[in-house]
Amino acid sequence: MVAEKLSKRLKIRGTSLETRRMVVEICDIIAARSARLAAAGIVGILTKIGRGGPGDRRRSVVAIDGGLFEHYSKFWRCMESTLSEMLGEEAAARVFVKLANDGSL
Repeated sequence: MVAEKLSKRLKIRGTSLETRRMVVEICDIIAARSARLAAAGIVGILTKIGRGGPGDRRRSVVAIDGGLFEHYSKFWRCMESTLSEMLGEEAAARVFVKLANDGSL
């Protein structure tokens, strides 16, 4: 699949397996960084509105619209782990990130 994408979209042909694996790894690194930044943004917003802090028992639902969140499971898993890292396990368990196709739940 990676060879096909490189060939059709970027006109890069004849790549080695090692090169394709490196491309996948780079994409994973970029996606993980993006997910961590998205999660940090969510934590910032929750903090600003007084949610997700120590002792806050309220649940929060965050709606996200986007193909990366929808189709790339590593993105969501990285967001989830970052929320837990930043908020703590207990507070993160009360934050629900949901897919909102075209802006609707």
